[in-house]
Amino acid sequence: MGTYCSVIKFENLQELKRLCHWGPIIALGVIAICSTVAMIDSVLWYWPLHTTGGSVNFIMLINWTIMILYNYFNAMFVGPGFVPLGWKPENSQDSMYLQYCKVCQAYKAPRSHHCRKCNRCVMKMDHHCPWINNCCGYQNHASFTLFLLLAPLGCIHAAFIFIMTMYTQLYNRLSFGWNTVRIDMSAARRDPLPIVPFGLAAFAATLFALGLAIGTTIAVGMLFFIQMKTILRNKTSIESWIEEKAKDRIQYYQLDEVFVFPYDLGSRWKNFKQVFTWSGVPEGDGLEWPIREGCHQYTLTIEQLKQKADKRVRSVRYKVIEDYSGACCPLNKGIKTFFTSPCTEEPRIRLKKGEFILATRGLRYWLYGDKLLDDSFIEGVSRMRGWFPRNCVEKCPCDAETDQAPEGEKKNR
Repeated sequence: MGTYCSVIKFENLQELKRLCHWGPIIALGVIAICSTVAMIDSVLWYWPLHTTGGSVNFIMLINWTIMILYNYFNAMFVGPGFVPLGWKPENSQDSMYLQYCKVCQAYKAPRSHHCRKCNRCVMKMDHHCPWINNCCGYQNHASFTLFLLLAPLGCIHAAFIFIMTMYTQLYNRLSFGWNTVRIDMSAARRDPLPIVPFGLAAFAATLFALGLAIGTTIAVGMLFFIQMKTILRNKTSIESWIEEKAKDRIQYYQLDEVFVFPYDLGSRWKNFKQVFTWSGVPEGDGLEWPIREGCHQYTLTIEQLKQKADKRVRSVRYKVIEDYSGACCPLNKGIKTFFTSPCTEEPRIRLKKGEFILATRGLRYWLYGDKLLDDSFIEGVSRMRGWFPRNCVEKCPCDAETDQAPEGEKKNR
């Protein structure tokens, strides 16, 4: 009874407001359309329930739908886990290695970051996902990844049903001429006839659902591989950018040190078990993490403090070499750029050749940063912030960066 109450409670039902957002509405709409059309096509026209294969197929379709929705709602309502308000390390001396969040009135625990959408510091924050209208982090990383796996598998099964339904229903309706192919939707020379005829509306609905299933398989499947890559390295997308800036800082100042990412345990299996467990509960408490030998519990947070103090690596300067229209998924910037567009509500910014950008974080094919504006007539606007393709810019040469560095930094180089 206690478990049941905890399920329907949802933090006093306040979390249900997450459903009132374009991301969950679209995601649940796609799931509903593909599942419903697949079940109808299967029962009425492709694999009737009175056969053994039809019954097994129908149970599998229901099973896909239940598992997809379970992991989807789990990722949405369980959430990533937030750093407690007012949190501080047990050892007061450790606070010197941590950043302080003025909004949460707490220190940022290792691997945690403040999300402006959730307005809280998120444990092991990877990104804020608009499709679940929540962050992906410590507590829901496994459920989110399972959803990304199950959704394409279910869509592949549904796509097979759609294709076979159209093939079996239209096979005897096709008439081939010298230059044309005609489809007679009025009747089917088929025995036995289905209880409900496969008409034009059913054909259009099946074709539309097929398009959704194929698109979902490709898009969500790529997101699954990206998430698995981060899990096997035990490294979030934010931490990847911190590591990239750490290497840039060491190279710029020609320091005799090597940055070692502390949370990669050296084994993909060990990294995998940090997220996926038999109990379904991730290891640890989200505040302290196992680290590899030779590293410090606060190695990454110390690096963040160094980057925050260093004005040069806080943002990397890039020069625009190619115009960018600000499109969400630009077709003219390459296939990889198109399919790896960040799943976020953060804006894109237009770029013109010759402009300069200060990038603060990024992905493999995208960067996020500020474009400084020199237009004095735009009142109240000093910069534009957003995402842009990495292949539209190039990193400024060291000479230009040196000119921007303070005198003390030039001497230390």
